Amino acid sequence: MARQLDEQIVARFPVGRRLRALDVGMGDGAQALRLARAGHEVTGVERDAAALAAARAATAAEPEGIRSRMRIVEGDGRDTGVHFPPGSFDVVLCHGVLPYVDEPDALLAGLGRVLAPGGLLSLVVRNADALAMGPALRGDWSGALAAFGADTYRDSSGAVARAHRLDATTAALAGIAAPLRAWYGVRVFGGAADPPVGGDDFEALLAAEERAGRTDPYRAVASLLHVCGARD
Repeated sequence: MARQLDEQIVARFPVGRRLRALDVGMGDGAQALRLARAGHEVTGVERDAAALAAARAATAAEPEGIRSRMRIVEGDGRDTGVHFPPGSFDVVLCHGVLPYVDEPDALLAGLGRVLAPGGLLSLVVRNADALAMGPALRGDWSGALAAFGADTYRDSSGAVARAHRLDATTAALAGIAAPLRAWYGVRVFGGAADPPVGGDDFEALLAAEERAGRTDPYRAVASLLHVCGARD
């Protein structure tokens, strides 16, 4: 996913330009810090107390030059209009958040509002068209049958979350004037629950995932969709 995002940034912005980036639902800050290390000015928004603590601890461990490019805001992603004026950011990330909000259209509208002209919007959502894959690969045939045509799923914690389809997400991006520019699959062959892979095997898995995530028909059955829109 990080490589996919870098590909889109390089394709859209001049090399060396310091971008204003917003990470909504930043979690432990991994993606935000990665962008800050690359020289960008990054704002992260998070409401979960444990995630905020982890993000702040990770930021505090960085050199001062990177810390100075990081701003962490405690808040809800749906309140971007409260915190930021229109067109504030060149790059807006919202990874793994839309499945858990009651009004995803309102959140998307807020993200579109703070996206600057020429900006890039990066979304990661659960792929509704591949919900049967996980249970089927585990041999849970009843679960696989129930997943066909479903729009919700249970995550690893047991919580019910929303899944998204590419065509509907594409229409939503057009609706906020940030039409689809590229999309990728994430976790085509591997998932978070799989046994850990290390060393050369991990690099091979990463290479296979990266190739599959941009190749039909594999990307269409990925667990997650990485969808990128852009404002011209």
